[in-house]
Parts: sequence; structure tokens; C-alpha cells
Amino acid sequence: MEKDLNLAVLIDGDNIPSKYVKEMLEEIAKYGNPSIKRIYGDWTKPSLAKWKDVLLKNAITPVQQYGYTTGKNATDSAMIIDAMDILYSGKVNGFSLVSSDSDFTRLAIRLREAGMTVFGIGERKTPDPFIVSCDKFIYLEILHKNTSEESTAIKKDKNSSVDKITPKVVNLILSTIADVEDDEGWAFLGEVGTLLQKKQPNFDPRNYGFRKLTPLVKSLDQIEIGSRKNPKGNGNLIYIRATS
Repeated sequence: MEKDLNLAVLIDGDNIPSKYVKEMLEEIAKYGNPSIKRIYGDWTKPSLAKWKDVLLKNAITPVQQYGYTTGKNATDSAMIIDAMDILYSGKVNGFSLVSSDSDFTRLAIRLREAGMTVFGIGERKTPDPFIVSCDKFIYLEILHKNTSEESTAIKKDKNSSVDKITPKVVNLILSTIADVEDDEGWAFLGEVGTLLQKKQPNFDPRNYGFRKLTPLVKSLDQIEIGSRKNPKGNGNLIYIRATS
């Protein structure tokens, strides 16, 4: 994915804990420039008071949306209308939709139909329809800082969970290798990673306790790792294949 994307970051304030904001914005910066940052909610509610300092420190613009009707989520509607206005303004070429709410599924699909790159960010409880409607979906729970810079795996603590690498995950990786392998069964790891993301938008090595894809595949007995000289520069490229 392009690193020079201008991104509109739209946050569902009713649905996302404020404690994740710093790490979330650092994650978004990996994929593009967050040129628009807005958060939506009814700021008259005491439950949103804790957002005040977070918004000031991270230059996020709050958008007031009163709940006009009981049982209806006016915040979602305001965020969707704003997203379409931003789309037609032509000022961005990507969106980051921050919510765990499936109500944004159709919005994500519509933005992608218009040629936008869409990053979804939400908690693990996010329904699958919203996840698969994004180009990439990132779980908030994996964004906490690891205190050990040298560790390749993310340490599990009482506030985070790490998924097990199930046979289904292994088969997904193996089938993806098969999709792009050469005549000898070798596949460029970068190409495998890109295709994994397309197949499963929420695939992320950090979900399984690894910072990168390389240490994840190294942990699997079913995969062999090799390297080849980079034809376009210094260093080597990592290749992988299924063990026979």
C-alpha cells in the first residue's frame, strides 16, 4: 500500500475507548498522512468527558452530534455524511474508519468503489462484515507498546490477548505461498504478505504475538525459509516455501 496517502481519520467517539488514541494515530501514520482528523459524538454526555485532553494533544477536531431520537445512532449518520462530503471534496485518497460498529460496512464498501483505500480500526468484537469491507483492518488491542525493543514477539499481558496459530491460519499461509510460488515452490515473502492482506484484511502478525511476518513464518515447522540476492540493490530478499 502507498505510504503517501492523504487520509481522513474519522472516529466513532461513542464506540472507541480514548486510551487507544495515541497508538492508533501512530499506526495510521505508517500508511499515510492523516490530513483530516475528526471524532463524532454527543459531547454533552459525561461519558465522553475523558476525551478532552486526548483531542487537544492529538489535534483531533470534535464534531458535536446530538442524539435526536432515542434508540437511533445519530453519530453514525453524521460520520457517514461527513465521509461522503470529504470524498467528493477530492482532498484525500484514503480513509481510516475507527469503529467497532458494523453500521459502517456499507460506507467502507462505497468508499472503495470510489477508488479510496480504506483502513478499518476497531476492537476484536468488530463484526466480520465491516472487517472484510476494508482494505486492511487493525485491532486496537494489538497497538499497545512493547517495552522490549529487541523482542520480535509481543508480550502478552492481562489487558491484551494473543490469538493461537490454528491449522486454519497455517493453511491460509500455505495456500497463499502456493498462489505465488515459482517452479521450485519458493515465494517472495513480501508478495505473500500482500496477498494475505487481500485475502483476509484483518490478517496481522501482531494478532499472533509477532511484530512482523518473518518471525511468524519462522515459528512454523511447515514453512522453510531461504534468501536471494536483491537484484535492485544491496541485501537479500526473504523467500519461503512449504516443507516437503
